[in-house]
Amino acid sequence: MKKLIMLSTIIVTFLSCSVNEKPVFLKVENIAIVESTSEYVTLSADAFFLNPNDIGGELQSEGIKVLVNDVEMATVSSEAFDVPAKKEFSIPLKTNIPSEKIFNTNNIGGLLNSLLSKKVKVQYTGDIKYKVLGFSHVYTIDKTEYIKVKL
Repeated sequence: MKKLIMLSTIIVTFLSCSVNEKPVFLKVENIAIVESTSEYVTLSADAFFLNPNDIGGELQSEGIKVLVNDVEMATVSSEAFDVPAKKEFSIPLKTNIPSEKIFNTNNIGGLLNSLLSKKVKVQYTGDIKYKVLGFSHVYTIDKTEYIKVKL
């Protein structure tokens, strides 16, 4: 009888923790140049989500591409990120782009145009995968923003 009560308690507890909805992808914001050296340029952005579930999960960026002036420059990949329960949260999308890729002769036209307009077109495109208790969902990210260049 004691085992039956414990088993019932575990089952009720497990069933009360619901995973009835996937986290909601809200937006990608805060795209910015964090650091710029002669070797690389560091770009960052934040992907915002809202998890309405009683339990968390795990998010992982899977090869999100970073394009600068429509030219692929780098790929964002990160370790798995723990999703908090019943909370809005963000995951960082940070990448280093080698300066030699930006100043490549194939990119000179776009680079000169960016210097004249003092803006750079930065695009994040790819997938973020959510996993919890054998359930998974893929979010497609496609965000473009024009960043001001400080000379």
